[in-house]
Amino acid sequence: MSTPTLFRAVADLPLAVESAGLRRRARDTSSEFERVSTTVRLRGDGELGRGEDVTYDAPDHDALFADPERDPRTVADGVDFLDALVGEYTFREFSARLDDVDLFPLGDPERKTGHAYRRWAVESAAADLALRQSDTDLASLLGRDRDPVTFAASTRLGDPPSAERVTRIAERVPGIEFKLDPTPDWTDEVVAALPTDRVRVLDLKGLYEGTDVDVEPDADFYEWVLDSFPNAVIEDPAITEETRHVFDGEEQRVSWDYPITGVESVEALPWEPEWLNVKPSRFGTLESLSDTLEWARERDVTLYGGGQFELGVGRDQIHALASVFYPDGPNDVAPGAFNDPEVPERLPATPLAPRAAPRGFEF
Repeated sequence: MSTPTLFRAVADLPLAVESAGLRRRARDTSSEFERVSTTVRLRGDGELGRGEDVTYDAPDHDALFADPERDPRTVADGVDFLDALVGEYTFREFSARLDDVDLFPLGDPERKTGHAYRRWAVESAAADLALRQSDTDLASLLGRDRDPVTFAASTRLGDPPSAERVTRIAERVPGIEFKLDPTPDWTDEVVAALPTDRVRVLDLKGLYEGTDVDVEPDADFYEWVLDSFPNAVIEDPAITEETRHVFDGEEQRVSWDYPITGVESVEALPWEPEWLNVKPSRFGTLESLSDTLEWARERDVTLYGGGQFELGVGRDQIHALASVFYPDGPNDVAPGAFNDPEVPERLPATPLAPRAAPRGFEF
């Protein structure tokens, strides 16, 4: 008997939302920016369900709070979508209800991606609450094992680039592997200083636009990366008339992250992928994520999880999904300590062990 898909398993769970609230969080990161996120908190039947909004622009979070710095729990005037979440539903009905709820009532987000990120925060909070109200957890509901999660450490090399942070992490975490973001200022000397046999994924960031991490497509640079790391997966190249030839015969090494928001986006890729980076918040809805996981399963696509500098429950939830669906991939889901500005003396080891007795959307 086959196991149900993620959405079908959760869809008919009863869900009672009696109140909704928000909490703001903030933290400095190793990528030299302050990460701000908002936790969506749904209460009902004595249970609390939580999800994390990973919208990147702090003003989109601050607009939700009357005084975000002094009291990150006091909701601003005009944030009335919380009242619209209250009611009794099945999870499927709750998700459909969100189609008619404006989650940015005080103005559009600074980037379009904010819509999916906030929708995911609300849906993941609802899934967490529904699972808890049914006294179960994600893996049990799906009838699947909860496996330890292998993770790779993701970090940038600084300006000017240096292997120092990578080598420090490698020294402190036996067997750790890496997901790195190569930039055109990397040199052969920088690569020689890296533990290249442990570099699993290289993110070219060729598809970002208008961010601090954009990397312009360049055929010579792409070819140098492929040659310098012959065993690594290459993520998010920009495939153009000038760069397409670089990947002739190398298509099986290419993975996609930034454009992946559902099945339609996967089918629009330059070729059918063999690798995909799954960042749940990019999908917006549990149904879209579920459909994409099923699409990949049917085609034997290798999956691995991705993170968004989550500060709280969102990180635990991407661990839970990785544990059930892709525990052995080069998951970019390292615990938050790996994002500290300075490398801590002690860091968690890979793989991560799941809780003995989880509830809800817990790992």
